[in-house]
Amino acid sequence: METIHIGILGYGEVGRIFAAGLQSVSGVGALTAWDRKLTDPASADADVLRAAAGHAGVTLGDGIVALCDQATLIISAVTASSTLEVAQQAALYIRPGSVFLDLNSASPGTKQQAAAVIEAAGAHYVEAGVMTSVPPYGIAVPMLLGGAQAEALAQTLRGWGMNVQPVAQRIGVASAVKMCRSIMIKGLEALVVESYATARHYGVEQLVLPTLAETFPQIDWSAQGAYFFSRVVQHGKRRAEEMREAARTVREAGVAPLMASAIADKQDWMATLAAQGLFADISPKAPWQDYADRLLAQFSPD
Repeated sequence: METIHIGILGYGEVGRIFAAGLQSVSGVGALTAWDRKLTDPASADADVLRAAAGHAGVTLGDGIVALCDQATLIISAVTASSTLEVAQQAALYIRPGSVFLDLNSASPGTKQQAAAVIEAAGAHYVEAGVMTSVPPYGIAVPMLLGGAQAEALAQTLRGWGMNVQPVAQRIGVASAVKMCRSIMIKGLEALVVESYATARHYGVEQLVLPTLAETFPQIDWSAQGAYFFSRVVQHGKRRAEEMREAARTVREAGVAPLMASAIADKQDWMATLAAQGLFADISPKAPWQDYADRLLAQFSPD
């Protein structure tokens, strides 16, 4: 690919960051973004997306059909639960020979299904395992790539300042790495929320945290707790969807996903409380105690 027209499917946090980072890169002929929320132009969500795009100077397309017809590189940055559905929609209109880069946090089996429909349409599917939070890295966030075209695409992306590493030609390897890591990271978040809030209830947090520091002295457990609480409150819904895909990954391996499923439930529980406004007036940089106290006040007996 020489001059590349990029189409970004999904204009949420990740889509916005990638759109902003790639729109002025040398070799990109044009960049268009699209999000299904734009199908209802009168909705508040659509207004937010249009305002964000206007502020960033990003062009919002006229729909998935036009985006797929124009783009030679399509980047899918939707929610985990929409991974396959969006690939199926794109396959109906994608240009043969174009590349579909799937950033979504989905199981190897889901990625393999998505790859099958894209490649049946004559395009190339490359999976990406995004290995940490996109902010503050932006488009330089570490990513693992998989697929027959992973190495060729990696050369282009590196030229744009992206941090990508091809790991396999077989679809599913990169996503397996991502999902196994997610079980640990999102699991730690869920454990911290539950452990710290319980310790706070019994008034023993000043005894519990030092014992954690003795075992893992390289971690500032108070600061890490604050970060974990804030991330779950802000992104619990997305994390819950990812963990359901992680549970699918475990199930595909023939193992009962008891822990991954419980982590998804915990993340979803916090997301529901956040959506109800329980933490609305708590700063993302607040200490973990503020979040724990709000939880305890909500559920403690009168």
